[in-house]
Amino acid sequence: MGYYIVFQTEYSEIIFSTITEVIITMFNTQHNIPKSELKSRIRKLQSGMVEKNISGALIMQNTDLYYFSGTAQQGQLYIPFEGMPLLMVQKELDRAKAESAIENIVSIDSPSQIPDCLKQNKIDMPLNIGLELDVLPTALYFKIQKLFPTTGIVDISDQIRMIRAVKSDWELDIIEEASLLADQVAEGAQEFIKEGIPEIELAGKIEAFARKLGHQGIIRMRLWGSELFYGHLMAGASAAVPSYLSSPTGGTGVSTAIAQGPGHRPIQRNEPILVDYVFALRGYLADHTRIFSLGELPEDLMAAYDAMLTIQEMVKKIALPGISTGDVYEAAIKKAAELGYADYFMGAGEKRIRFIGHGVGLELDEFPFLAKNQKLKLQKNMVIALEPKLIFPGKGVVGIENTHVVTEKGLRQLTRFKEEITIL
Repeated sequence: MGYYIVFQTEYSEIIFSTITEVIITMFNTQHNIPKSELKSRIRKLQSGMVEKNISGALIMQNTDLYYFSGTAQQGQLYIPFEGMPLLMVQKELDRAKAESAIENIVSIDSPSQIPDCLKQNKIDMPLNIGLELDVLPTALYFKIQKLFPTTGIVDISDQIRMIRAVKSDWELDIIEEASLLADQVAEGAQEFIKEGIPEIELAGKIEAFARKLGHQGIIRMRLWGSELFYGHLMAGASAAVPSYLSSPTGGTGVSTAIAQGPGHRPIQRNEPILVDYVFALRGYLADHTRIFSLGELPEDLMAAYDAMLTIQEMVKKIALPGISTGDVYEAAIKKAAELGYADYFMGAGEKRIRFIGHGVGLELDEFPFLAKNQKLKLQKNMVIALEPKLIFPGKGVVGIENTHVVTEKGLRQLTRFKEEITIL
């Protein structure tokens, strides 16, 4: 039996027969992940499961769920090593059906019903089951153990992250669009930078501008305990204040509860203003840093900034498919030392960050990491935010960050706002 929903507008009534119709009408379904895209991703995971003798995978983390199902509605996606996946939704079923191209979508009240749901859909109980153990809460792990008492549990997070690390053409198109919008944010920032404006107020103005461009707001990160709100906007000495975040920049933040990002310090003249923002569009991210200044910067900071541009250009040339990510990192470290900046590159002191770049996609900390001791080899169509930066305690931060895609000729830069320091 159908049912009807009536929306009263200023001019007329609009009648829909189902909630699904409402959702399809209200949301731009051309932005849904194509069915062919989902099938390709699932096939890749199933191939890896066969190689590792994994019977099935239960996808529960929001970002992975969206990646493989096309919806982030509350639920679980079961992917057998062969055959069709099953999406089990607690909330909201109609919206999940409107958003996802998965064919088998059913309603359940809680994860406790997963085993019975699999049986009802003629799916054999797995001998072992792959879970995202890098992010799965312990309580949920124990719950799955009880639900599948005779089933072994294995970690499938690395396989998932490696599939996600290599972007499809469909994903690259969105990331390129996000990169263009990141450039627009940097362009727009110039309008709001004024002497005496507090960092937090300036950040709010730039973030509101980003929202007008379509920024989704949420910046997803995988590492437990990591959080980021748009990015980092700090100036002068406050930009060089370290924090707990796995980032070369920290910032005072507005309180000890946040302990990162912009604070209440007013913007001053002749100091580097760090505008390090992530643009998030339709789930996908582009990371971007530019330096601004009200008036000229001291010559030593200008020279340091030029050194970071030199390192960026070197890395773009050597970051070819097949090279170890650890080797790229070591080459950058060596170059920073040759240029005389070893003590300030990617942080000051022993607690400096041991990477110069990171993968980006649906999350800000995806594979690969251009980091110390990493053995992962670069592959074509990986997307990397390369961020050579210098941290000078008491003075500020200078550096550059751009989002790139790995090609056969090196890194192709996607964010293209002018790279020289913008003097206002």
